[in-house]
Amino acid sequence: MKKTVHVVPHSHWDREWYFTTSRSKVYLMHDLKKVLEQLEKENPYESFILDGQASLLDDYLKWRPQDKTRIEKLVKQGKLIIGPWYTQTDQLVISGESIVRNMLYGMKICEEFGDYMNVGYVPDSFGQAASMPQIYREFGISDTMFWRGVSDDDVAHTEYKWRGEDGSVVNVYQIPSGYYIGGAIPEREADLAEFLHQEPFKTTWGRSATDQVYFPNGFDQAPVRENLPELVDQMNQLYQDEYELQFSTIENYIEAVKARQPELEEIAGELINGKLMRIHKTIFSSRPDLKAMNTQIQHYLVNVMEPVLTMALQLGFEYPVETVKEIWKLMFENAAHDSIGSCVSDTTNEDVYMRYKQARDISMNLVELTLRQIATAINNPQAQEITLTLFNTYDTAREGVIEAEVYLPQKEFALLDQARNSLPYTILELIDQTEYVLNQGNVLNSVKEIYLPEKVYKARIAIEASEVPSVGYTQLTLDLKGDSSAPLQDLSKKTIENEYYRITMNKNGSLDILDKANEVLYKNQGIIEENGDDGDSFNYSPPVKDFVVSSADAEPTITIRQSDIYHSVKLEFLLTVPKNLTERAEKKVSVDMPLVFELALKKNSSIIDFKLTVENQAVDSHRVCVLFDTGIASKFSIADQQFGTLQRPVIFEKEMALWEANKEQWNEQPIAIETCQSFVGLFDEAHGVAVMPKGVREYEIIGEEFDTIRLTIFRTYGFMGKENLMYRPGRASGETVIATPDAQCHKTMSFDFSVAYVAAGFDQANVAQLAKQAVTPIEVYQYAEFLNSRLIFTLGDVAQTLPANFSLLEITGNLTLSVIKKAEDRPGYILRLYNGLLAEAGQAAITFNHPIKRAEKVDLKEKTKEPLTINNDTIELESIGHAKFVTLYVE
Repeated sequence: MKKTVHVVPHSHWDREWYFTTSRSKVYLMHDLKKVLEQLEKENPYESFILDGQASLLDDYLKWRPQDKTRIEKLVKQGKLIIGPWYTQTDQLVISGESIVRNMLYGMKICEEFGDYMNVGYVPDSFGQAASMPQIYREFGISDTMFWRGVSDDDVAHTEYKWRGEDGSVVNVYQIPSGYYIGGAIPEREADLAEFLHQEPFKTTWGRSATDQVYFPNGFDQAPVRENLPELVDQMNQLYQDEYELQFSTIENYIEAVKARQPELEEIAGELINGKLMRIHKTIFSSRPDLKAMNTQIQHYLVNVMEPVLTMALQLGFEYPVETVKEIWKLMFENAAHDSIGSCVSDTTNEDVYMRYKQARDISMNLVELTLRQIATAINNPQAQEITLTLFNTYDTAREGVIEAEVYLPQKEFALLDQARNSLPYTILELIDQTEYVLNQGNVLNSVKEIYLPEKVYKARIAIEASEVPSVGYTQLTLDLKGDSSAPLQDLSKKTIENEYYRITMNKNGSLDILDKANEVLYKNQGIIEENGDDGDSFNYSPPVKDFVVSSADAEPTITIRQSDIYHSVKLEFLLTVPKNLTERAEKKVSVDMPLVFELALKKNSSIIDFKLTVENQAVDSHRVCVLFDTGIASKFSIADQQFGTLQRPVIFEKEMALWEANKEQWNEQPIAIETCQSFVGLFDEAHGVAVMPKGVREYEIIGEEFDTIRLTIFRTYGFMGKENLMYRPGRASGETVIATPDAQCHKTMSFDFSVAYVAAGFDQANVAQLAKQAVTPIEVYQYAEFLNSRLIFTLGDVAQTLPANFSLLEITGNLTLSVIKKAEDRPGYILRLYNGLLAEAGQAAITFNHPIKRAEKVDLKEKTKEPLTINNDTIELESIGHAKFVTLYVE
């Protein structure tokens, strides 16, 4: 059968990799200008695909704004094909809200020029998330084109259907040999005559479900191939009996396939098969310091910043739309598959860090100013010299012990709520900063009398708060004449407990944790393991000769302190470990590696908070993990993806059998080291354990019974690329000549995570909501006029018109709130909720504490799908299926 070959000119444009964004942008100025010139000529070169990412237009026009009209004309003519993404995002590490906003902003930029390519085009992402079919569908996209994640063991053809975790289906047009297969067309006729008879074309095109095949002409940072029309003419002469080559686009190729109405196979779930192409499964822990920043900032933007700004909008303050957009764009630049993967050079990672720092600094200061604007405008009759305003950005009212950093004029005082009830507090740390704070005041009104203390302490305190309204605030007052303190005391016994747990410290530092609800004892929890890493920036790889050092063989110094509301444990280890891989192979240990493992147990909390701090200055190429033995023999782990929960096999039995039989056919071993968004757990019908990482989000289920969660804390390595790794044989994925000494992370690093032991099945415990609370802290804003200095900047007085308590809305039911933010183009706000359960249908009632006049279900472009009924300012959602999300517009 003669095949039609769709020749699609494009360039895959990594904004950074072994090179920096600065270098890439300089070359973009040159190459894109040449593309414009080529498309403006009268020739068969009718179109060019700009890698599906609108950020390239932002980059180009910042330096060449004079070309905006040219670009707009070419886009409207269908010659320059742009979008739909802002950047080519990763799909496994990056959060659902980041992915959604990436495509939303990309589409909006493209619409300023004309139209965008309505295809989920991801030519190089390291695997495809099971949430993507639903995301695509909610953007009005029914087709996706990608390279990585599916092999010929999964489907026979390169065109098939893909069913996501929620049941949404899209059509796939895979490029299984890569986006670059048509980039190296030879110039000599003798070579050209054999070109299409060679691999990968014979195999790839042989798997096509129709007589229409895809021929991407381009590769990384590729310039326009000016003589491509002549080469296509030559190939049409040379292959006239086999192929008919024609210039095309991705959308035209897809329509041509659809016109043949092929019977398509279906594949489901995550697409992470590494047989035909590398997935780089353990990229989740490369540059753990940067991964932790990504985790923390993603959570902060969605769980703190945007809810705070939405509350402020309802209270009459301005929502800074463009500022928020700039913060997200910084995150999108770092979400590109190489950038978030950290499989880049050290100098490029410096740029990645700087963008994270900017996103963090802008967002935190934006929140600080907004909290201040609200707190100082509250009309609170009982307010005294110092107030603490508690902001709850979670969707139900909360109470319990919270932590805050504050400045205190004395060590004893009473903390009063709105009913003038005393609230217990515990001072955890205290530093005298009198001179620093009081000697730099800036006074706007010199005749106004203000309270000036004699002493000022910077303190970290724990507060047992009474009810804090949902998506709202309440204000507390410091009574300097009273005392409601609950002081810390040193404990000599090795046991602490609250209403949920009794935790015993063993001599070797492991923990025995009794879940009081069902009297289940979990023994030897929190064992720290250190081993070698012979991998590179793309993959963890165990050394051929490894040596594991375990905290179970150590004897730490144990310090336990407790108050009536707060328990703390500090375990100080001094592990002696191999300095490098050479010593590890010899089982030689020569370097002391200090570790501090801390846990906090708060009154009436079912979540235990951990922090591991490592002095990592002297060790090369190793990995540190923490183990939690659940005692639950498992075939599947349960972890959250973007907008929902899925089960993953603890071992890929079919794929491992195929790997063992034909290792030479595989690019990457099908290991079961995975990532999550906010939790991983092992559960049976009656109980379970959920680990909630807040830094590196990588885990593996290990043990003879597959009953132990191994959480990766960090790993280090010395080169961008290496050859012949245990999990990834053959060539290096990155540049072998590029050393990455910064990736050895020779510094002090701290990583946070939480653990919950549950006396119920997974759905009954609603772990998704538990994890959401764990990453949604109550924000505390302190105001006292003596702090008006360089510490918080000086502002003028404002009218105090806001109520002492406020709540925007409250949600009941079993759905999890993903985001609440201002709508992009309308005055109201957007809410997105999802079903984080495994089996049960989701439902929720959203009650607004102010009148609402309009409520709609909308798509991810925030366009109306259907109106919703409003009863007493309440919206009800019912029968939301597994892993389904729903987006609402409210005005």
